[in-house]
Amino acid sequence: MVRLTVEIGQASRSIDCARAQVLQLIAEGKSTKDAASLLGISVKTAESHRMRLMQKLDIHETASLVRYAVRRGLVQA
Repeated sequence: MVRLTVEIGQASRSIDCARAQVLQLIAEGKSTKDAASLLGISVKTAESHRMRLMQKLDIHETASLVRYAVRRGLVQA
C-alpha cells in the first residue's frame, strides 16, 4: 500500500494512497461524487475518505482542506 506523509503541527502522520487521491481531486475542484467516479469507488467510500482525512488533519471545512493540499504541493494554485 502506498502512503503519503502529512504534517500536522509538529507531528507527521501518513495517509493511504486512496485518501491522498481523494484529497488531490477535491483540491483540484472536483466534487466528492466526481472523485468517486474517477477513482471507481462508491460515493460513500469517497465521503468516508474525505471525512477521515479532515478528522486526521483536524480540518473542519473543505476550503481548509484545499488550502492544506495547496500548501503541501499536492496541487498547484
